[in-house]
Amino acid sequence: MTQIGYTLSSEEHGPNELVDIARRAEDAGFDFLSISDHFHPWVSAQGESPFVWSTLGGIAEATEDIEVGVGVTCPTIRIHPINVAHAVATVDEMFGDRFTFGVGTGENLNEHVTGERWPEHDVRLEMLDEAMDVMSKLWTGETVSHHGEHFTVENARLYTCPDEQPTTIGSAFGPQTAEWVAENTDGLWCSGPKEAPVEAYEDAGGDGPKYTQLHGCYAETEDEAVDTVYEYWPNGSMPGELSQVLPNPAHFEQAAQLVEKEDIAESGTTTSPDPQDHIDSIEQAVDAGYDHVYFHQIGPDQELAIEFYEEEVLPSVQ
Repeated sequence: MTQIGYTLSSEEHGPNELVDIARRAEDAGFDFLSISDHFHPWVSAQGESPFVWSTLGGIAEATEDIEVGVGVTCPTIRIHPINVAHAVATVDEMFGDRFTFGVGTGENLNEHVTGERWPEHDVRLEMLDEAMDVMSKLWTGETVSHHGEHFTVENARLYTCPDEQPTTIGSAFGPQTAEWVAENTDGLWCSGPKEAPVEAYEDAGGDGPKYTQLHGCYAETEDEAVDTVYEYWPNGSMPGELSQVLPNPAHFEQAAQLVEKEDIAESGTTTSPDPQDHIDSIEQAVDAGYDHVYFHQIGPDQELAIEFYEEEVLPSVQ
């Protein structure tokens, strides 16, 4: 059965608000939550970027049964993998079997802040592979020393540690990374109803859960929704690899000057107030092979969207 989730956008909401949204989404009947891990928002209008691992502690206490995942963390440049492993182990203990750890090769927007160079994708995938090896060893509770190509660890041991390896799902958009995800993680994480990553993941032997995020905005009118997306999430209409390589929100704002309101619809963002259009978007993702589909309500009005999904969408898709 398809699981329907809701996005906790760390780029758009402060930590206390994210906790409140999580509690409300659970009450509304969503099956899971995905929270983003960002140091910067994409554009300044979004206005927030709380530390996800602190926020997750609040969510663990504010919710009871809903599953929660981080979608996704880059455990290589901004934060050393021993610190990410430490954070994951603690959060996994707090959530029990409700927590999923998403990993990816990251974006320059968040990772360049330590002054390290932003390497090409193949190198970032090598770094992720080595980081996963380090973290997996630490999650055994044993003492770990590691002297690798990218990371050094000496006599590190996690004393607060889950009984089993945390569920880890990898983000992939191309076939090379999808193959790595199939071989090294428990499932696939993506964005949009893209069929190619699912096919590459399954061709490489992947048989775990497949997550994807659908962007949208529910408002009283479609024009209002388009205006909201245009103001708060123009980055969603930017093509190619810009989201991986631009380093600052100011650069995204410069690139956003090339985005027209007409581009919002072409980006696949759902802005219709008709519940059937939201249902169709979910069904398109399911047809593409995803079994965990979650909705990102762009903009400040979260309660309106949650109530809309609770009353008009979830009863038709769960």
